[in-house]
Amino acid sequence: MYDEIFEKLKKSEFRSRFKLKEKDREYLLSKGFDTIKNHARDFISKRIAPANPTNDGKQTPTKGHPVFTAQHATACCCRGCINKWHKFPKNVPLTQEQQEYLVEIIMEWLRRQVEKE
Repeated sequence: MYDEIFEKLKKSEFRSRFKLKEKDREYLLSKGFDTIKNHARDFISKRIAPANPTNDGKQTPTKGHPVFTAQHATACCCRGCINKWHKFPKNVPLTQEQQEYLVEIIMEWLRRQVEKE
């Protein structure tokens, strides 16, 4: 379902550099995908979904949680990247459907990373 966007992301030197680190992989597996998905929903709704998020472009760390790494790998890290890669307009709150799409992209990236191991 998400093969097209993953093919595009794979061609980006920056996006393709992100890999799930062992510590994050262990955390994900110990918490389970359902819990991590809830974390992703929370991060997206609070840090990304508002029309003008606080510190947009700097609100998502590059490490410290598997979702953060996945957000950068999938261009779900800030409204500028989301606009460029996923075509959701800036300066407008994300709809629930848009938020869920971003969460699903993040979770798919995490699944694919775990399956690679």
